[in-house]
Amino acid sequence: MTLGTTSLRRGLPRVPGGEPWPPAGLAPAVAAAPAAQADSGHVAQAPAPAPAARVVEAVAEAEPSATASAPAATTPPEAAARPVVAPAAQPVVAAEKPVRPKPEARLYGSRTRGQWIKLVVLLAVGAVAAAGILVLAARGVTTLPGVPEFLKRYPGAYLLPDTVEPGFPWWAQWAHFLNIFLMVLIIRSGYQVRTQQKPPAFWTPKRGGKKISINLWLHQSLDILWLANGLIFVVLLFASGRWMRIVPTSWEAVPNALSALLQYMTLDWPVESGWVNYNSLQQIMYFIVVFIAAPLAAITGVRMSEFWPKDAKRLNKIYPVEVARAIHFPTMLFFVLFILIHVFLVFATGALRNLNHMFGGTDVVNWVGFWLFAAAIAITAAGWYAARPLIIAPIARLFGQVSSR
Repeated sequence: MTLGTTSLRRGLPRVPGGEPWPPAGLAPAVAAAPAAQADSGHVAQAPAPAPAARVVEAVAEAEPSATASAPAATTPPEAAARPVVAPAAQPVVAAEKPVRPKPEARLYGSRTRGQWIKLVVLLAVGAVAAAGILVLAARGVTTLPGVPEFLKRYPGAYLLPDTVEPGFPWWAQWAHFLNIFLMVLIIRSGYQVRTQQKPPAFWTPKRGGKKISINLWLHQSLDILWLANGLIFVVLLFASGRWMRIVPTSWEAVPNALSALLQYMTLDWPVESGWVNYNSLQQIMYFIVVFIAAPLAAITGVRMSEFWPKDAKRLNKIYPVEVARAIHFPTMLFFVLFILIHVFLVFATGALRNLNHMFGGTDVVNWVGFWLFAAAIAITAAGWYAARPLIIAPIARLFGQVSSR
C-alpha cells in the first residue's frame, strides 16, 4: 500500500480517555481503476473496495460506539430523536415556449375551402360512377324484346304543323340572353339571402315599410326584371305562332320523350334538329321551365316578399309563408340542375351549330355564335362581380333609403 500526502481525518477515541481514532498519519493513495475492456463473452466484475474506503468504513463503525460512551448531556434528547431528512430535490422545469393558437379556417358559406374541394371531388366521382351505371343499364334495356321496335316507331320527335316557322327570331335571342344574365344573378342573390347571417346593408322603401337586407332588395328587383322579360317572351311566342315548338300538341310527345331519354342514356343521342323542331324530351322540359317552374318561382317569391299583404289573415291562412318557402328553394335547385344539363347538351351535341341558333340567328356552322356566347358570358361575369353593396347601394338609393343598420 502506498501512502499519499493527505492527512487522515481523526475521530473520537474508541475507549474513554484514549487517543483519537485512527492514529495520526497519511491516507493511502487510491490507484485509478483500470478501464473496462469490452468483451461480449464475459461479464465485468466490480473491483474490490480501495484501502481508503475500508478506513472510512472503520471510522463509521467506531463513531456509534464512541457516541454511546459520551455523556448524555452532549446531545439533546430532542436532537437525537429527530430524524435526519435529506432536502428534497427540486424538479427542474424546462422553459416552455408559448403556444400560438392556430388561426381559424376561413369559411366560404358553411364550409372551408378544403371541405368544398373534397365535396366537389366526391360529387364528381359519384356522378361519373352513377353515369356509368346508367349507361350500362340503358344499353341493356335496348336489348330487351320489343324495345328496338319501340325506338323505331317513336324516333324521339313528332312533326309540327307546316305553319310553324323554323329558326329563332331576334326577340327570342335577346330574351334568351337576358334570361341567362338575370337567372345567374337571381340564383347568386337568392343563395346570399338564404345563407347570410349579418347583411352588409339595409334598404327601406321611400313610401315606408319593413327594412330588408340589400341582398334581398337586389334579389326581388332582379325577379321583377326576370318576370317582365319572361312575360314579353310568352306574349311574342303566342303572337308569332311559335308556341307549338315548346307546347306539346300531340300525345305522341310522351312516347317520343321516353325514346329520346333512352337514346340520351345510351349515348346514342337522337338527331339534333333544333332549328326546325325540338325532340319531344326537349319540348316537354322547355314547357315545364316556362309554364310551370317559372310561375311557381314567381308565386312563391311574391308570397315571401314585401309586396304580399301582411294583414290579409284569411289569405295568409290559405297560403302560409312556410309553404312558399318549402317550394321556392327546391324550384331554384331545379333551375340550377336544368341549366347545367342544358349547357352540357348544347356543347355535346354540336356546340357551334347550337350556339349559332340562339346567338347568331343562323343554322350555318361557324364561330359567330360562339363569340357572341362568349361575350354574353363575359357580361354575366361582370354583373356577378358588380352585384355587391358598394356598387348596388347607389342604385338602391334611387328607390329607397340605404343604411348600415
